[in-house]
Parts: sequence; C-alpha cells; structure tokens
Amino acid sequence: MAGSDKRRVVVTGIGAISPLGNSINETWSKIVAGKSGIGRIESFDVSICPVKIAGEVHNFEPTRAIAPLYPRAKGSEVGPPLTQVIHPKTVKKIGKFIQYAMSAGIDAYIDSKIDPVRRELPAERMGINIGVGMGGLPEIEAVHDTYLAKGYGRITPFFIPQVIPNLAAGNLGIELNLKGPNMCNVTACTSSAHAIGESYRMIQNGIADVMLAGGAESTVCALGIGGFNAMKALSTRNETPEKASRPFDQGRDGFVMGEGAAVLVLEEYELAKSRGAKIYGEVIGYGLSGDAYHVTSPAPEGEGGYRAMIQAFEDAGISPQEIEYINAHGTSTPTGDTEEAGAVRRLYQTTPKNLHISSTKSMTGHLLGAAGALEAIFCILAIRDSVVPPTINLENLDPKCAETGLDFTANQPVRKTIDTVLTNSFGFGGTNGSLILRKV
Repeated sequence: MAGSDKRRVVVTGIGAISPLGNSINETWSKIVAGKSGIGRIESFDVSICPVKIAGEVHNFEPTRAIAPLYPRAKGSEVGPPLTQVIHPKTVKKIGKFIQYAMSAGIDAYIDSKIDPVRRELPAERMGINIGVGMGGLPEIEAVHDTYLAKGYGRITPFFIPQVIPNLAAGNLGIELNLKGPNMCNVTACTSSAHAIGESYRMIQNGIADVMLAGGAESTVCALGIGGFNAMKALSTRNETPEKASRPFDQGRDGFVMGEGAAVLVLEEYELAKSRGAKIYGEVIGYGLSGDAYHVTSPAPEGEGGYRAMIQAFEDAGISPQEIEYINAHGTSTPTGDTEEAGAVRRLYQTTPKNLHISSTKSMTGHLLGAAGALEAIFCILAIRDSVVPPTINLENLDPKCAETGLDFTANQPVRKTIDTVLTNSFGFGGTNGSLILRKV
C-alpha cells in the first residue's frame, strides 16, 4: 500500500517489567516521581567486580496467576484456559529474558482486552516481534560453569531453548496463539524500537492486523557486567548507585545496566475502533539508519541518528516543530549524549520553544534490547497524562549540551499538554531507530 492507502496503527495494550516495578503502573508512577531503580547488584557476588551496580528486577513472580484467558479458542471449540503467566514446570526451561517477555506480553494482551473477541480474529492475522539484544547470557554463563565442573553429561537439554533470542517471541506466540509473523529484531540497543517499527509497517501494509511488539533483556550477570566494564562503557559510581546514571550531566562516566521487558499491542485502527478498544495513541512515523562509522561510537554530530529522525518525520508527514517531547536515547555515556543533543538541535533552524527532552534511563538504567519499547510506552503515557518525565541526576549540564539551548527537563517533571512525541534508540554497530507517536 502507498501513501494515504496505508492503514493506521494504534496502541491498545501495554505491559512492562522493569527495575522500578513489576507492572507498568508501578514503573510509570516512579518515573514521574523521579525515583531511581538502580542499586547494588544482588543476583551474584560482586565483591571482586569493579562495577557493583545495576537496575535489577526484584520480587518477580513468573508463575503468578491471571484471570482465565482463552487465546486458543477456535470456532465453537475452546482450548484450556491460560491461568498463569508461566507454568511452574516451564520456568527452568526458559531463560530469564523470556520470562520477562512473557510477563510483559501477557500483561499487554490483558490490557488490550482483545481476548473476548479472539473467536472473531484469525490467529493467522495476529503476530509478534520481541526484540532482544543479547539473549540468555546468564544461562550461558551458568551452563558453562556446570560443563567445566561436571562435564558434557550435565548440560541441560533446555540450554539452547533458554538462550536463543527469538524464543521470547516464540514462547509468547505459542501461549497466545499468534500464528501471524513471528520475529525477533536483534539490533543491539535498537532492537525493540526496530521491533515496534517493523510491526507498525506490517500492519500498515496489511500483512497483519495485530502485532505484539516490544523487547526483553536480562544480562545482569558476571559476564555481562564484566564484558561491558572491559569496554569502559559502565559507570563505576558504586557508592551512590541511584546517582550513577546521569545523562547529559558533565559528571557522567558511563551507562548503568538494566533488565526487564516491555510489550505493546499494536492494532489496525478500524479494528480497534470497531471493538471499542481503549486507544493509548497512534504510531505515525518510523525511521532507521546506519552510521557506517564505528562499532561502538556514534558518528560525528550524531549524523546517523539525525537521518533516522528525519526519515521518521518524512514517514509521519509532520515537521519537527510539532514535537512537544523527545525521549532521548541518552545513555549517560560521554560521547553518545552530546552527539544526540547536537543531532536533535540540527532538526531546528532556531531553538524550539515548546520542546522538552529527557532520558528516563537516568531512572531505569539501560535495558539494552528492551530499552526502546519501554521508552515508547513512557512516551505514550506522557501523552495520556500530560507530563514530561524528568532526567534525574542532571546537576551540571554538559557545556556541549548547553550550547544547543535545548531543555533537558532536569530533575523535575513538567506538566503540559503533549500531542506528539519522538523517541530515539541507537545501538552498537551504528544501528539507529526513531519512532513518532501521537494522541488520537
């Protein structure tokens, strides 16, 4: 389909697991309040690790009960209801990132209230794309330790299904009987932004009517922390973890690892309207690009990210002046933050007066492959609640960021009407993605 023939795509359900809470409501309330979810790592011994902090998920219950769902309904025959997020016998068979994805995905599915009309919706028209940056790294680490200690005979037969990135989408698709496109974007920290963008295009172009799109990640383990630390990418502000993630601040010294999952239910607008669905907002623009510059450093002046944003505006058919809020990639790395700030400023001939920018990674840490989806949800809720979440720990604005004249929403939320938002995700390998969402 081309031009105006393309179908509209709206968001009808959201779900998330994050360092700030095991529901999107708990997470969002803390985001608006400017609370940090970063602390000393508890999941493994960090006594000899140079980096001792991360944004971990706490008190997660993968087997929690849910109201009966009947996603397997076919005609007059109804399969067994789904009554738990994950059956207890299944927990050890799947990686933690898959558990997070299933929890966030089922919450989003429930939130969409689509289950009661499943008999009317062909499963072949419903798909899924859960972006994952690294997959089951903690499980790789654990199984390797077992192998070294006990040999080949003690490697679990569930090892491979625990760690393959696309099995977040695979397991969730099985549970929810989603027989349409089943995909997994693996594009580093842009994975879930790309998953949303590609799902948006599939619905736009008539390939699917409903897509569960998002991301999942769980890499808080000795290998994950050690590997990123070896690259000098992580903050070592161990004594004050809640202040370690400080995007755009002159004193930033690296990002803080986070974990969790976020999933959105994307739906063709006329379908959503016909069933009386609650509509959070509409996806109207998607842009993506490659830096072709460096494996870990952004291109000078954020050139690749700038092109992704421009492409998103062209796709949406709007100008940058219509954006009231940008949720920045803003990881708290020395180079990335200033390059992104410069790229945003290039969008405008004069300094924009009604634009606020913030990085919610200051509170969640960096969820890698899940970051883009979680931040897209924050954008949707910013529209709904007329509030710009803050960039916490922004005490001394980096001079290069200050030169742009942009407002980085330091430390306090801003209440204002928001109709249109932009969110950026940039990843290793020079992969970039930008999404534009709008109030309906």
